[in-house]
Amino acid sequence: MAKGTVRYWAAAKAAAGIAEEPYDATTLSQALEAARERHPGELVRVLRRCSFLVDGDPVGTREHETVRLAEGGTVEVLPPFAGG
Repeated sequence: MAKGTVRYWAAAKAAAGIAEEPYDATTLSQALEAARERHPGELVRVLRRCSFLVDGDPVGTREHETVRLAEGGTVEVLPPFAGG
């Protein structure tokens, strides 16, 4: 398993109650499942609407089980932003 950092932004940060935390996972799916277990409640709901960057690259519509995480990598959790 790889170790890295999950960074929460905006509503995800508020729901998690922290700005960042470590991950110990092989895939994005595993990292997000661990986050849901650590932060049940509001974060679970917020994550359904989020988009994700892994090491600066957008995940887009890829299945989270197929997105591999790197040692020392970063997952950015980005809720929808208002504005225009």
